[in-house]
Amino acid sequence: MTALVTGGRSGIGAAIVAALGDEDVTVLDLVDGFDVSRAETWRALEGEFDAAFLNAGVVTGESEIAALTDAQYRRIVGANVDGVVYGVRELAARLMPRGGSIVVTASLAGLVGSRLDPVYALTKHAVVGFVRSVAPQLEARGIRINALCPGFADTPLVADEMRDALPAPLIPAPFVAEGALRALQDPESGGAWVVQPNRIERFRYPGVPGPR
Repeated sequence: MTALVTGGRSGIGAAIVAALGDEDVTVLDLVDGFDVSRAETWRALEGEFDAAFLNAGVVTGESEIAALTDAQYRRIVGANVDGVVYGVRELAARLMPRGGSIVVTASLAGLVGSRLDPVYALTKHAVVGFVRSVAPQLEARGIRINALCPGFADTPLVADEMRDALPAPLIPAPFVAEGALRALQDPESGGAWVVQPNRIERFRYPGVPGPR
């Protein structure tokens, strides 16, 4: 398997790289100069991949919408939304010519609300909606795509002052990586895999009421 992992130098991304073991893995990270929010960075990427983990992401660290700065907003939308759209576009257009499987790291905050960081929740809801919506056209190209929706994981994104206030224990990053590999192997497409402490399962979306 030939895989790429964005945000692969720390946190969940590094755990995914470790879980892939001896596979051929390309690690893409901002610390190495790969900015997922820049379309030209994606266009310059070369190679062919069977698997992709679009994992790079940030938080605003701001719970009060009135205090949110323009810079915080643009940074998180660039990393969490643009980075996914650009990545999927390039994978579909040229980097997965023989098909493959894509896992996008969303969050439990992409399925429920988050008072701690509403704009983070906004971006992750966008990612989940994008995954569900783009799945049929990718499937026609032989590409599966699924979202990974972990709860609070033990990564640098969770600030020290938040840890004692969380309702559940932090999830070890290697356990989240296990969920990512299960999502990668999912024969279905367009789904969301929830990772909670000691629990990994595919989310079942409720139906939307139709007309009367």
